Amino acid sequence: MAAKLYDNHGREINYVRMAVTDRCNLRCFYCMPAEGIDYVPRKELLSYEEMHRLMQVLSQMGITKLRLTGGEPFIRRDIMDFLAAVSKLGLEQINITTNGTLTAPLVPELKKLGIHSINLSLDTLDKDRFYEITRRNEFDKVMHTMDELLRYGIKTKVNAVVMENKNTEDLIPLAELARHQPIDVRFIEEMPFNGAGSHYPVLAWNHRHILDHLRQHYPEIERLPDPPSSTSANYRVPGFKGKIGIIAAFSRTFCGTCNRIRITPQGMLKTCLYDEGIFNVRSLMRAGATNEQMRDAFLDALNHRAKDGWEAERNRNFGSPVSESMSTIGG
Repeated sequence: MAAKLYDNHGREINYVRMAVTDRCNLRCFYCMPAEGIDYVPRKELLSYEEMHRLMQVLSQMGITKLRLTGGEPFIRRDIMDFLAAVSKLGLEQINITTNGTLTAPLVPELKKLGIHSINLSLDTLDKDRFYEITRRNEFDKVMHTMDELLRYGIKTKVNAVVMENKNTEDLIPLAELARHQPIDVRFIEEMPFNGAGSHYPVLAWNHRHILDHLRQHYPEIERLPDPPSSTSANYRVPGFKGKIGIIAAFSRTFCGTCNRIRITPQGMLKTCLYDEGIFNVRSLMRAGATNEQMRDAFLDALNHRAKDGWEAERNRNFGSPVSESMSTIGG
């Protein structure tokens, strides 16, 4: 029988999000300041060999799904070689989150490698607003990536962060992507991971407001049963080929079924998006830890996991506000 991994709240943990870099070629204002962030020196990043060893250990413990994130994962040199190597580990799924600016030429190879799905970060279908949000003029490249993903039949999800006074007029045009194409469009509550380090005000466009807005335009929208450990509440509009999801990333309504852990680019384990990090697996490996010692460190961390994102945030040192850029955590 395959190994299974559980936390101290009885939740099965089978999914790891691994950020392969903190670098990004966009400057989305909700993710990092316009001038960017102080990037991690390359020698402090997990090497591909270290990431491969880590995935070998985690897969033996019960991890069956991997999502590669960044920063922008395709900005890291030789990422396709790493994907080819990790695809041989026998995982059930390998997924990727990307901004789509560098992805289009790689889609045929991604298809050959058996990549399960691509999450495409896209907050607007308006070229001018795209520039305002990302501070870069890369809209056409992202749309080309979407076309290629659909052409090659790779499962495609569009992730859009909903931001008051920035892109709320884009919700319906984005939802319409799911009408004629098998695209799942997911609307995400804005989170405080913008590198600013200030406490967040009350969120105007929370998951309830987003759903109310969608219902005004699609009164026939219906709730679907959610897959196990789904972060999104999922909906169907009759006649649509794709689905619509809402991710309560700030309200944290899905914590009770969370099945995932995160590894930052420098190897920090986060058992919750909102914690400050539990231990550094890179440091363990470079200090000569055996696979068994790594396994024990993971088990200990999961035996002391916060119940939800609110508890994890309260446990931050001195109640300090979230100050990280999402790019340093793993989008």
